[in-house]
Amino acid sequence: MATVSTSGGGSLHAFWPANRVARLYDLAVSTHRRAVCLLILTSLIAFLPGFSQIPPVDRDEPRYAQAAKQMLQTGDYVDIRFQNQEANDKPVGIYWLQAATVKIGEALGVPDARRAIWLYRMPSLIGAIGAILATYWCALAFLSRRGAVLAALMMLASVLLGVEARLAKTDAVLLLTVILAMGALARVYLPMREAKATRPGIGPPAILWTAVALGVLVKGLVILMIVGLTAIVLSILDRSWRWVLALRPLPGTAWAALLVLPWLVAISMRIGNAFLVDSVGHDTLGKLVNSQQGHGEPPGFYLLLFFVTFFPASVLTGMAAPAVMAKRREPAIRFLLAWLVPSWIVFELAVTKLPHYVLPLYPAVAILFAGAIESNMLSQRLWLVRGAIWWFLAPLIFSGLVIAGAVVIGREPVLLSWPLLAGAIICGLLAWRLCTSKGAEQALIYAAAASVLISVGVDGFVIPALSPLFPSPALARILHESRCAHPVAAAAGYQEPSLVFLAGTSTVLTDGAGAADFLRQGRCRFAFIEARQEPAFAARAQTIGLRYDRRAGIGAFNLGHVQRISIAVFQSKDAGEKRRPID
Repeated sequence: MATVSTSGGGSLHAFWPANRVARLYDLAVSTHRRAVCLLILTSLIAFLPGFSQIPPVDRDEPRYAQAAKQMLQTGDYVDIRFQNQEANDKPVGIYWLQAATVKIGEALGVPDARRAIWLYRMPSLIGAIGAILATYWCALAFLSRRGAVLAALMMLASVLLGVEARLAKTDAVLLLTVILAMGALARVYLPMREAKATRPGIGPPAILWTAVALGVLVKGLVILMIVGLTAIVLSILDRSWRWVLALRPLPGTAWAALLVLPWLVAISMRIGNAFLVDSVGHDTLGKLVNSQQGHGEPPGFYLLLFFVTFFPASVLTGMAAPAVMAKRREPAIRFLLAWLVPSWIVFELAVTKLPHYVLPLYPAVAILFAGAIESNMLSQRLWLVRGAIWWFLAPLIFSGLVIAGAVVIGREPVLLSWPLLAGAIICGLLAWRLCTSKGAEQALIYAAAASVLISVGVDGFVIPALSPLFPSPALARILHESRCAHPVAAAAGYQEPSLVFLAGTSTVLTDGAGAADFLRQGRCRFAFIEARQEPAFAARAQTIGLRYDRRAGIGAFNLGHVQRISIAVFQSKDAGEKRRPID
């Protein structure tokens, strides 16, 4: 290993010797088994804090979880619904995975398993850890074991993957399938570029087509776009399509269809072409030309956001770019750029944009950056190297904002997070001071450590303490602690999917007047009324002569509008006495 430059950082080494970290890292990556163990252990440390403590995060996560829960309730694993509404924007794969983990949880005796959001998050956690290991495996087609570990650590420490690992959504699982497909594609393409290369065996094509099928079942056409654009661009640049034959396209397509078509046929027999219209037409193609759910952004949005979502590795962008461009005609670099650039352009041109859309492209960036570090080709232009100061400034600024937010929103400083945030600042300082051409590897290790420490501190301690951001658990607790046999609720003003997931599928989302009519219909009924809907509720209640009790309300904080809100709780008269668990 190259000697670490200690220019400007010698005094720091007296307190935290960089060579000691180097020796530990050398030992950890000395064999494949140790490297895999290092990545799994670090992933668990990074992703588990807050995994079960953070309540359902609106809006997408509880929509997925609720649809999976309704599959368990009805025994219908073909149709996808949120309450009585068809949910045809995504295929069935993630719902099956979530339902399966809840079934396993019930078999193992997990209390109230169907309302335990962490069980629905398990596919994302497994997908995220699998994506880290898959990045390592994929990178081995391009780099040494040491470089592959470095690429995997970049993904592990990235802000965006840390978020997706904790959410019961599709993106972490999709990421795993894309990396497996691209790693297999690379193992076909790169050997075929060699002069005397033999035709690859059945393994890589089998992995490719299986991963493509699973990716389609999880999130539709995204994986087909990424794999397809990569193959097309490579074939055009190489002026040859012959290597594509080694993918065994005919049997591969048949195998993928065998995996995907049974459910597609079943859902088509149930609801006709509604799924294809909603999923392909509205959700996928519609996002290319229309702004959906207020998420329209101009081109360049992902490029700007990249420096946040791929932090801390994104700091290396300016230093690594010259090395990548210098080697752009080499087959390995050409493959990675074909993975990254065409799909990135499509995402930038699409009108609807969300930060996680480009996540499947980040492994290509990680491998490119790791290659630049491994070949000792990072640019040493002073103005680029000085950008590494963000490894120190970002933890410092973010820690201050987190503590201030905890005081303002949760009215407590969350002192247990302070040592972790302080450790992140120290690691960031060391990363900045070590960022030279020879010290880039260790600098990135310290930067990744800072990211992990922030994740543990914020997700493990700060976010769970911010109960005003998550009023749904408190509202659902009112139902569960009542003495009613069948407590049901209506919500007006505050209508988040997390309330349906926690309070029960029968929860009614309505307005103030509708909530008053709901209370009038029977016993053991509750109404959760946000302050703006109270006048309409009161007026309707007076008109129909509604008798009700007003209970203690819930204070909450609307992060979108940066303001506090209050939710009043009303209960119909004559609540029952015997209680049964809510669905």
